[in-house]
Formats: sequence, structure tokens, C-alpha cells
Amino acid sequence: MEARLLSAILGIAMVQVQTTVQDLDLQKITGFWQEVGVASNQNLALKTPKRLEALFLTWSGDQLTVRAAYSSSGSCETENIVGSGTDVSGKFVFPGNREIHVIDTDYKHYAILQLSLRWQGKDFHVLKYFRRCTKLLKEELI
Repeated sequence: MEARLLSAILGIAMVQVQTTVQDLDLQKITGFWQEVGVASNQNLALKTPKRLEALFLTWSGDQLTVRAAYSSSGSCETENIVGSGTDVSGKFVFPGNREIHVIDTDYKHYAILQLSLRWQGKDFHVLKYFRRCTKLLKEELI
């Protein structure tokens, strides 16, 4: 029930989202974030074989490093991706036609990110809801 309610809320937000956080504090957004909800209008984006479990974000200069931890076939995989900030607050571009937009955050409890990808000539957009990770999950990622 909770998962369906969260998906419905994110789905409604996905329709309304076209902006990013104004004046994002990059130092406050860094750290561990656990994915707790996903919404997309493309089914393919929701049925990926690798499920994102958590992100560790670090900021240095004008680069955002994203260390992603995935669950895939019962094992854990990690990926490091380095992107650059843009002239739009909260928007970052990454190799492979990928973008991350920070839609909303209170820095302490939640962050809503829109991930965009251009693949096979089609644009995919996924809205993801994250919460700050627990100590146990942090230890598993390090």
C-alpha cells in the first residue's frame, strides 16, 4: 500500500515537474542517499534489471561525482560517474547523454531527483525519491 501511494504521488509530481531547486547548496546535498521511490512515464525505465539502491554524492570544483550502488541478480554492483554543473542551479550533465536535476530537497531527510537519458533516439525521464541513508547502509557501500 505504501509503495503504491508513494508511486502515485511521484507520478503526479512527474507531470508537474519542469523546474529545479533554486540556489542549491552543493555541500549540503553531498553524502549518502537511499532510493525509496521511482516514477516514470516509460515502462522500460521502471523495469531495469539493475535496481538502484543508493547514491553517494561528492562535489569538487565544478564536478559532481555519483557513486551508485545497484542490486543485480542478488549481488551488489557499484558505478562511479563524474558530471559537471551547468548554468542552471541543480542541473548536472554526465557522459552518455545523461542528466540529473535536483527537483527538491531539505538536505537532511529527502531529495527528489529527475534523471534523464537519451537512448536509441528517445528521451527517458525518471523521477526518484531518496532519503538519507542509515549508518548500516553507509558501511555496506564503503
